Amino acid sequence: MKASFRQLKLFLALAETGSVTAAARATHVTQPTASMQLRELTQAVGLPLYEVVSRKVQLTDIGVELAKTARAMVGQWSAFEQVVDGARGLTRGRLRVAVVSTAKYFMPRLIGGFCKRHPAIDVSIEILNRDGVVARLREDMDDLYIMSTPPLDLQLEDVVFMSNPLVIIAPYGDALLRRGELELSALAAQRFILRESGSGTRMAVDQHFKRVRFHPKVRLELGSNEAIKEAVAGGLGLGVISSHALHGRAREHGVAVLSVAGFPIPSQWHIVHPAARSLSPIAAAFKSQLLRQIKGAAEVGQR
Repeated sequence: MKASFRQLKLFLALAETGSVTAAARATHVTQPTASMQLRELTQAVGLPLYEVVSRKVQLTDIGVELAKTARAMVGQWSAFEQVVDGARGLTRGRLRVAVVSTAKYFMPRLIGGFCKRHPAIDVSIEILNRDGVVARLREDMDDLYIMSTPPLDLQLEDVVFMSNPLVIIAPYGDALLRRGELELSALAAQRFILRESGSGTRMAVDQHFKRVRFHPKVRLELGSNEAIKEAVAGGLGLGVISSHALHGRAREHGVAVLSVAGFPIPSQWHIVHPAARSLSPIAAAFKSQLLRQIKGAAEVGQR
């Protein structure tokens, strides 16, 4: 069986994009060339690797296995390239980071500092919900992963680098805001707007409510902090979100933080990667700089 490294990279791009056209674009070849290369690869394997259903590529079982093999080979080669680049002083290379959606409020700023220090390094950020980030983590598709609730069934290198307090918000001007600190039981009649099931925020909120035996009346489940803020500002109920979604302020965009006993719920941001994989020099440098930046900001805040 003969297959070129270029064909494997093209097939991996096909598996990740679900489109021959997108795979061709990602690997900088024409679509006719991509189609020819994929046909030759299929002939070399001797079994169908994918099929097109409703104009969407779906891998066969053999195709899934080939994608895993290609990902491992491309990853190993990329790691070697980064070792070489590291020996040259991180002059070039690529960093891939997957982050959960709430981290979008601070991660671009932190990554910006790394880019200024290493301008020749290409940085790719995937911003997804928790399920999407965990799926990429299981496939080991990125260098590092940022989330608040890492999966417990994977062997991970896990470092906590920043707090992620969860707060209750109410419409700005709501009478509840004038009552001082409230007991959570005082909100039993209120409607709540929460993140979707499976998100890191929702998992932490559900655990807290279960621990204190509070049963919220959930009016809506929404997939983003922005949507929750809009719904709360519109008077649909109270929300629970990360304080980072308020950019560190107690009031923003028609909502304000409600003082409630037991809140903020303590939560933390984690930077993780599979324990079986050593970090590339670029990923290790980014992780170290990230931890230094957070530590430095915390020390400034304590002064």
